[in-house]
Amino acid sequence: MKLPDVISSPQSKRIKNAAKLLSRRGRKAAGRFLAEGPQAVREALATDGAVDELFITEAAAERHPEFAEAAAGSRIFLSTVTEEVLTELASTVNSQGVVAVCRALDVELTSVVDKDAQLIVVLSQVRDPGNAGTIIRLADAAGADAVVLTSSSVDVYNDKTVRATAGSIFHVPVVTGVGLPEVTELARARGLQVLAADGNDAAHDLHHPWESGLDLSARTAWVFGNEAWGMRPEDLEVTDAAVAVPIYGQAESLNLATAAGICIFESARNQRM
Repeated sequence: MKLPDVISSPQSKRIKNAAKLLSRRGRKAAGRFLAEGPQAVREALATDGAVDELFITEAAAERHPEFAEAAAGSRIFLSTVTEEVLTELASTVNSQGVVAVCRALDVELTSVVDKDAQLIVVLSQVRDPGNAGTIIRLADAAGADAVVLTSSSVDVYNDKTVRATAGSIFHVPVVTGVGLPEVTELARARGLQVLAADGNDAAHDLHHPWESGLDLSARTAWVFGNEAWGMRPEDLEVTDAAVAVPIYGQAESLNLATAAGICIFESARNQRM
């Protein structure tokens, strides 16, 4: 298909408006965010109504002709841009030639934490965008019903977070801006147990749950705390039990996303047995 005329000036109004989405303030004001790279854009385009606008270089359009075709078929505004102009929208050093303007995927807590939910992932005061994005990707892979980021956690639409999800942000419902007590109270009311991943004198061993009466096949909301200090005492108080991932070697601890992945998949496995 014929591409539109190339935008060669970073001062273009469309470029300047899209560039505002690189800031949290701009994203919040517009209710939009940027998805960068072929994988993220592919998943965004496969999600009905997720994409408003697509910026693509001529080289990227040649490599991925399906993007322009999808935009035309869905009435998404398509802009062809130079490599220089795309750098105004890309957050990576080596841009992959395509950026999508996407609508914020706002989801209500009550719509996902319901009587049918089997596995919910909750991030409380998680500040690293890479960790948050990776855990969203893990939750998607494990078949979790939703991911919840408390109001004290990183912006889920941060460019690094979106990139780390590898497109999973378009697959699994994500709730933001809620307090942990609100989440745990609703989870219990809907019949889910609330487990906190915590390595400090935890009462339960993830690999020997039966020894302390923990049922990992039950409907569960997993809570993961801050990368540096973990779960605060007041946060542990609103959960049902603390669970530790056993370490058999000499490593002092596990990276947050690694520990979260182990816990999430252990529940997913037990729920399917």
